[in-house]
Amino acid sequence: MSTPESASSQAFLRESFADVLAGNEAYATDFEDSDLTGTAARGLALVTCMDSRIAPLEILGMQPGDVKILRNAGARVTEDVIRTLVLATYLFDVRRVLVLPHTECAMASSEEAQLHDGIEEQYGVDTRSMEFRTVTDQRAALATDVQRIRSHPLLPGGVVVAGGIYDVHTGRLEILDV
Repeated sequence: MSTPESASSQAFLRESFADVLAGNEAYATDFEDSDLTGTAARGLALVTCMDSRIAPLEILGMQPGDVKILRNAGARVTEDVIRTLVLATYLFDVRRVLVLPHTECAMASSEEAQLHDGIEEQYGVDTRSMEFRTVTDQRAALATDVQRIRSHPLLPGGVVVAGGIYDVHTGRLEILDV
């Protein structure tokens, strides 16, 4: 049963997401079920940044259904990324993992304290209870993250793990020997 508060809340949400709903309506109008499964058809999982300049499928020349895409600030290998990779390798045919941060990343151009201070100064919110995982040496952090995946005891042997950096100005990615 709908209450006046919930009806008001629903109206607020519909208004706040009007562009999203309109975009989805246009998408659904021409939608055809692709019969894709939940597996990664190309056996690849991509760990990349949430930066909106990154179009994961396009930069890799892949299609929907080819890749499992994991995104977070800075393309860092967190516990949740490991959890997701364990599931992806055992349940969704992932046999390769590419960790792909990018040039001009805010997580690689600010120090942890700077981000916390900036948020507190601008918004009055103390975020020091969480770690943003900024890095001062992006390549060293990438090497650590790649090694973290390679050495994780719950990931099956034979999973190929690589690291690279995506250049937001040229569209090219560079695979690194890390």
